[in-house]
Amino acid sequence: MIDDRPVMDDHLHLDPDAHRGIDAVRDFARVGGTHLLVVNKPSWHLGVEAETGADFRPVFERTIEIVDEAASELEGNAWPVLGVHPGLITRLVDDRGFDPEEARDLMQAGIDVAAEYVDSGEALALKSGRPHYEVDDDVWAASNAVMRRAFERGAELDCAVQLHAEASEDMTEVADWATDAGLPSHRVVKHYASGRLEGPIPSVMADKDRLQTAAERGEPFLMETDYIDDPDRPGAVLGPKTVPRRVRWLLENGFEEAVRMAHVETPKQVYSIDTEATLERD
Repeated sequence: MIDDRPVMDDHLHLDPDAHRGIDAVRDFARVGGTHLLVVNKPSWHLGVEAETGADFRPVFERTIEIVDEAASELEGNAWPVLGVHPGLITRLVDDRGFDPEEARDLMQAGIDVAAEYVDSGEALALKSGRPHYEVDDDVWAASNAVMRRAFERGAELDCAVQLHAEASEDMTEVADWATDAGLPSHRVVKHYASGRLEGPIPSVMADKDRLQTAAERGEPFLMETDYIDDPDRPGAVLGPKTVPRRVRWLLENGFEEAVRMAHVETPKQVYSIDTEATLERD
């Protein structure tokens, strides 16, 4: 731990079979990390080419298994975040011959199955979003419909929804969609965020410039690496040691209140988790 305080990475992936997996968790813990939110890898990365919502179950269940293993390595806890990667729509439409409406229906069915795991207490939150790259209007509309389904399920379950979406500092329209569905905007998290964001809660990538912006802004935020645990891209995004190292940097630069905001107050507000109470203190 770092000064007996919780340190949480809000969004990373663990490959249960093909790459570092639990070794990455041990690296995180070794430098002071205590809590993890582990997002399932894209379904096709785990060899699943879904035809029905039920076909996503092996992806979700394998993620839950590795999160259970991860939790045993931490002084805090780990939770699964389950859903359908928005990039799947391109794979379905461009590679597999689905029309956008068929792709929408399949992805919404996957969200519905993910919601079952939240409802049973096996997962903490949902993941959805829309492509961060340019797509045709009908694909964009279908993607927004999938995201809205996630908001509906999140509202029913009173759980957060993490979004994978385009780079933006203003997503108030998306947050309003969530509110319209009954999901408060503080339950909507923009993953891979910069230090400034209107609308959802930003899950800020743990580089110094973005974090300094978030810390100085004084608004709720989270910290993440988006570690992808991909053997073909070993240096992609940020490594699992990054969040604890950036927490030390923030503390050294006088941002103690921001550290508490990112690792205690915002997790409680967004996910209803108590990172202090779940911390094992000797």
